[in-house]
Parts: sequence; C-alpha cells; structure tokens
Amino acid sequence: MSSTTVTCTIDSRGIATVTLNNPDKHNAFDDGMIAALSEHFTTLATNDEVRALVLASSGRSFSAGADLNWMKRMADYSFEENLRDANALANMLQQLNTMPKPTIARVQGAAFGGAVGLVSCCDMAIASSRASFCLSEVRIGLVPATISPYVIDAIGQRAARRYFTTAERFSAQRAQILGLVSEVVDEEELDSQLEHLLSQILANGPHAVAAAKQLLFEVAGRPIDDELIGSTCERIASIRVSPEGQAGLGAFLDKQSPPWIKE
Repeated sequence: MSSTTVTCTIDSRGIATVTLNNPDKHNAFDDGMIAALSEHFTTLATNDEVRALVLASSGRSFSAGADLNWMKRMADYSFEENLRDANALANMLQQLNTMPKPTIARVQGAAFGGAVGLVSCCDMAIASSRASFCLSEVRIGLVPATISPYVIDAIGQRAARRYFTTAERFSAQRAQILGLVSEVVDEEELDSQLEHLLSQILANGPHAVAAAKQLLFEVAGRPIDDELIGSTCERIASIRVSPEGQAGLGAFLDKQSPPWIKE
C-alpha cells in the first residue's frame, strides 16, 4: 500500500527511517497510516541489508494519536468492525515491538495516545526537551487498551496506573525518569544523539544484535531454573560457532576490525 503520509528511506549504511509525514494534522494516524506502517515494518524486518530502524515524524508534533475523522468513522462502526480495526493496530504495534533490528524513536514534539504506544514499542527513544507525552484516551471516554502491554512494559504498572487514569500531560524529562525515553536533548542535538546511538549499533555484529534482542523476549520474566540456564548455554555455544561469531572472535583476537564495520 502506497501512502504519502508515511515515507521510508534506507541509507547506504542500512539505516531505515520510517517517517510519519502528515504534519498538517500533527501526524495523527488513521487506518491508512496504520496499514502503511505495517507494510513498511513487514518489508524491513526481512531485509538483511537493514541494520537499524528509526521511527521519526515531520513537523512540530511527533503524533497527536488517532485522527479525528477516523474516530468519527469508528463511532459508527459495529463491534465487529471496531474489533477488526483494533486488530490492525495491534498487529502493527507487535511488528514494531518484535522487529529483529534495533529500533529508535526520534521524538521531536508532542506524542499523544497511540503515539505513546509507538514510542514504547521501540528499543530506544530520544526526545527533544520540548517533547511531551499524554495517554489521553480516558478524556474522550476510551481506554489505551491496544497499546497497554507495551506502555506498561516501558513505564511500569505503578506509573501506568496514574497516567492511564489521569490523562496528565507529562514532560520529556518525566518520560526519561519513567523509562519511556532513553535520552532528552535540546532539539538541535536530536540528530547528533541519534547518530551516536546508530554508530554504536553499526559497530556490532548484525546477527548478534538480532539474537540479543530475541534473547530479551525469551528470558525476561522467566524463572532462573535449569531449563532457562540450559537454553542460554545453548545460545552462546551456537553463536560462538556461527560464521559471524567466528569472524568477530577472530578479528578481536587478531586486533582487527570485524567484517561488518565498513571503512
């Protein structure tokens, strides 16, 4: 699905940038934008040339959440139509959350409602000091249901209890304290901080990075028992004998750059 409200570029290093590109509407999203994001995420997940994904947006706002006209349409939907709509959003969020590449949200302005879910699904988030966040759903009689697993995972249940029910707007600095945002910088420093993180990622083995991200999903929350210990031992043994593991170990021992670092 082609959409001018979402663009995707891939640079010579393999950095993919997916941009919400509807600044006149503060990058509010609707079913068309959700479908376009889902299509891009599907393509990028299987592209071996892609080393990392940046989720960005144009204009002053990161995203105002759901588009007003979309909400008007949803108000007339049946339960079954609303369920289908929610499933499309949930699928897109899961794609972003489980993307086998490192993901970074570049948040230059306000992120409301579902946009907080997008940020929560990314591995890292850099925010401008003027950015702000709000889980605003209860203000219009709704709940942040579809994004809730990712937001709760990002900020914790205690903070979610507050912000889900108060719909308070909170600052980038507060978002960093909560763990939603990794770094807060002045707006003119956003791109330099982004480049710093990307340079760190590009110095690492791409298959190892993907495996490390998958490791998090499969280890977090599990009891440290014989099964988990055995699984982690198998993982390290497997990656040590893999082509990338062998190349990385060999380069380290020979004091050379590994093959994935491009001069």
